[in-house]
Amino acid sequence: MSRHRVVLLGSTLAFYLAIVVAVLTTSWLVRLDWQIMFFRPYEQWPQLHAFLDYLVVLGQRGPTAVMVAAWLGWRSWRQHTLRPLITLGVALLLLNITVGAVKLGLGRLGPHYATEIGSAELFAGGDIFPSGHTANAVVTWGILAYLASTTVTRRVLSVVSAVVSLSVGATTVYLGTHWVSDVLLGWSAGLLILLALPRFEPLIARAEAYVFELRELLRRRAETGRMAAPVATALMPLLSAGGKWQLRRTVGPAGAPWPATTAPAAATAAAQADQAVHAAAGHTPAPRPAAILAGRPHVIRSERTPVTPAGSRRPAHTDRTAARGAAASPVAGG
Repeated sequence: MSRHRVVLLGSTLAFYLAIVVAVLTTSWLVRLDWQIMFFRPYEQWPQLHAFLDYLVVLGQRGPTAVMVAAWLGWRSWRQHTLRPLITLGVALLLLNITVGAVKLGLGRLGPHYATEIGSAELFAGGDIFPSGHTANAVVTWGILAYLASTTVTRRVLSVVSAVVSLSVGATTVYLGTHWVSDVLLGWSAGLLILLALPRFEPLIARAEAYVFELRELLRRRAETGRMAAPVATALMPLLSAGGKWQLRRTVGPAGAPWPATTAPAAATAAAQADQAVHAAAGHTPAPRPAAILAGRPHVIRSERTPVTPAGSRRPAHTDRTAARGAAASPVAGG
């Protein structure tokens, strides 16, 4: 914060405290409130009533917050930054906390509900001190000047916001919804928030960085999910072919193992799944040689030829048979 802003902040805070003390002590300011209330400006100039009923809307939190948020949202989109919207959110949060706490704490009644002439009407269950319309007008329209990008624009918007906030405050006094002291405290409360906003710039920057990091994290998760979908689709044929192959190998006709006829199909499905995975990842894989899976023939034992005749475990010896035959037969002429 610059030295000029610090001095302005200190003087505005002193003025704020002086208004509160003047109302608490039922000083000349409270007497002025009652004099203007008895004057009834809305009866003195009734022709302004219809116009000022619409003008006071510029101080209502709902409509003004929507209008200013729409403009700052467009600026955030054009400039690729969230600082304008986050700054508006921080300012409105400070406004609700500070002004709301004082309203509920002092509990002042408005002119239309006053019960004792000359009294400050404090701690009676009201909620009009300070004026919320006035403070909201200062903050919501002053935030446009605070976020202006050029000096000329900042000066023009400062004048516009000052005119709007002064008009809204005076309108509430004309309509009899606020005391003069309510409006004075509302102006100083809104100005204090605008002057204190530079102290919250580091918090605004951290919030913006956190939102951008969260967006990148969600984007990476979404991309991962989109890549996983085609990979799972490509792996389905492989899983299906592999499951059928295992089923056919384990359950065959008549208890015999099933020939591995689906192995080439499974290998083809695996190659297709591999290509789909690489395509989803964004690169082309190197060509791979096709796997040659030749099924081995199953030899049935009943087809083997016996090596020995039935009823004998030893082979026949022809030389021994011939010798026995020669010894048993007599030699002729002997």
